[in-house]
Amino acid sequence: MKKIAFPLIVAAMSLAGTAAHATPTSNGGVVTINGQLMANTCTVSGNGQGVNFTVTLPTLSASALSAAGSTAGATGFNIALSACTPTTGNVHTFWEYGTNTLADGNLKNNGTATNVEVQLLDYNGSQKVLNVSKADGAQNAQTVAISGGNASLQYAAQYASPAGGATVGTVTTTVTYSMVYQ
Repeated sequence: MKKIAFPLIVAAMSLAGTAAHATPTSNGGVVTINGQLMANTCTVSGNGQGVNFTVTLPTLSASALSAAGSTAGATGFNIALSACTPTTGNVHTFWEYGTNTLADGNLKNNGTATNVEVQLLDYNGSQKVLNVSKADGAQNAQTVAISGGNASLQYAAQYASPAGGATVGTVTTTVTYSMVYQ
């Protein structure tokens, strides 16, 4: 019996060795790796809250937005840049088009109030209404100088009622922004 068992073990070991050295099949694919190196970087903080921050508009009467084209409750906020490398240059904010972007350039209200939107204003120099529906460079975003590794960009958000007749309820929206260095 020992003679029979030995050849079977050798045959099994021989098959295992063959499987370990088998030629790979062609079920592979391609790995794409992307990256980016930037010349400019800064630490970004909105209203001292970090990169993600909240702006709270004042509680107002809906009657403040009863007329078509009315706006109310402008509330300022800033985006502060520090530790910028290099320590000089220029920067502006690009407000990215997203699910809350309306064709008129305002932001969609996701709260319960109706006939009301949120409008952004650029206060870097002269006051300009931002049109978030436009491409970078066409939104009315003004450029600010980086000096000594720091910059402060001033903005405001406000209620807007293009059609008028805003109703009582909550107002909430979001927008994504990017810093564009020049």
